[in-house]
Amino acid sequence: MAKDYYEILGVSRNATQEEIKKAYRKLARRYHPDVNKNDPAAESKFKEINEAYECLSDPDKRRQYDMFGTTRGGPAFGGFGDFAGFGTGGGFEETFGDIFDMFFGDWRRPGSSHRSGAQRGSDLSLELTIDFEEAVFGAQKEVEIGRLVSCNVCSGSGLEPGTRPETCPDCRGTGEIRSEQRTVFGTFIRTSTCPRCKGVGKIISNPCRSCNGQGRKPVHEKIKVDIPAGVDNGVTLKLAGKGEAGLRGGAAGDLYVMIHVRPHSVFERQGNDLFCQFPITFPQAALGAEVQVPTLDGIEKIRIPAGTQTGTPFRIRGKGIPSLHSGSRGDIIVQVVIETPRKLTDRQKELLYELAREFGDELPNASSSFFGRIKDAFGSK
Repeated sequence: MAKDYYEILGVSRNATQEEIKKAYRKLARRYHPDVNKNDPAAESKFKEINEAYECLSDPDKRRQYDMFGTTRGGPAFGGFGDFAGFGTGGGFEETFGDIFDMFFGDWRRPGSSHRSGAQRGSDLSLELTIDFEEAVFGAQKEVEIGRLVSCNVCSGSGLEPGTRPETCPDCRGTGEIRSEQRTVFGTFIRTSTCPRCKGVGKIISNPCRSCNGQGRKPVHEKIKVDIPAGVDNGVTLKLAGKGEAGLRGGAAGDLYVMIHVRPHSVFERQGNDLFCQFPITFPQAALGAEVQVPTLDGIEKIRIPAGTQTGTPFRIRGKGIPSLHSGSRGDIIVQVVIETPRKLTDRQKELLYELAREFGDELPNASSSFFGRIKDAFGSK
């Protein structure tokens, strides 16, 4: 009797390849012979499902099938016969491994092998807080960490000095235990790591007394961390090989140090520039002056021109943060702020009143100033 492959997989004739694959996987799980050992019809159904999928998963075969209607599986469609044609279908190879992983776990054909070798040590991390000046100019800091290091007695082998490891009797040195699984697809080997030797293939009868055969020992030690000039808050430094020692000759892990920078009382970092506000008096702003500004390198003098307004920035070049890449330094941007005195002597008050009278009790150049524009807009009404 002719077979309707769409009906076998339970999909419509305009089903997408993804829908066909999804239906196939669902039915393959359901009717796999290893899942239905007590159902003699399951193997026949499983073959039928695979035959339908082998046809519909191949665009050319599906097109030919749709043109001529339902048909028997056979040479015209690359039929399976006695399952000799597996792996030749358009989409079967993609699903082949999935199905076997689902039922057999870590499956391999006879002759394949795997074993555990050297294992890299774990990475470690810590946080380090430094001063603002240390971030700008660089520093060397010392941190204390606990980590596993290679045993100095057995050099990481886990063996008592003068002894040798023995071949594991359970896996005969292969590092894995195998069990044979016969299926309709052929014979497959299910492998798992040997629980006795943990995949090494060797066992230690005379473990090192210093590390109890582990090859590593926990220690607390001090490590020097070089802080590069210009490092910013939140930067993570990598110290290669300063993590935990590896197993069976594996490389050591790394140590990652996250930097936190304490804020400065005067300066604020903006990229590689430093920003600060500097107070000046009204006479200095009005008449001009030379003022001394503190920097991280010492005192710098800047000239305040007469008539300087509050908020005016002045740039001191080359006194900022060094670039991590080029080493060139940014600038310091000084924003002047005119301070208004809170307490005045009688003489100072007298002089300010006299100055106000000279100004006519109003701001100079009021017609061109902001307040002059306010007066022009609202005062004439």
